[in-house]
Amino acid sequence: MPRPPEVLTLDRMATPLGEGLLVTDAEGFLRAFDWATHEARLTTLLRRQNPPTDLVEGSAPAATRTALDAYFAGDLTALGAIAWRTGGTEFQRSVWSALCTIRVGETLTYMELAARIGRPKAIRAVGLANGSNPVSIVVPCHRVIGADGTLTGYGGGLDRKHWLLSHEGAAFVDE
Repeated sequence: MPRPPEVLTLDRMATPLGEGLLVTDAEGFLRAFDWATHEARLTTLLRRQNPPTDLVEGSAPAATRTALDAYFAGDLTALGAIAWRTGGTEFQRSVWSALCTIRVGETLTYMELAARIGRPKAIRAVGLANGSNPVSIVVPCHRVIGADGTLTGYGGGLDRKHWLLSHEGAAFVDE
């Protein structure tokens, strides 16, 4: 018998970087965070990484919104209070878990991230998994930079990646 669709809630919030989209499940877990400018990508990722879902407009849990507001206001540790859950493959989830080990103010290269998960030759696969991260900012894919220290790839745009890393006090090569 097919599993019934899961209902996910889509909320919108103002941030210094534009309108953020928060998707939460019935248990209050953050399932996705992206930017309104990339809403189509968000729905595609949700469809790929979750069982059949219905997406309805509503409000995210107050604690999630409060933590995001605090982060943008300067409390760089506030994101750690957000409970999140993702779909994805086992490999993707291993990459996303490893992203959470990059401390605020630090960066890693794709090669270092691949080594961190015990797959040093899987640099491209790590890059693809990083780019498929549905919980942007909370699972800090923006903290991964190029081998030469420059900003490379960020689904929200390099201008947002620049802002986030500067906000966190991370070192990178600013071209």
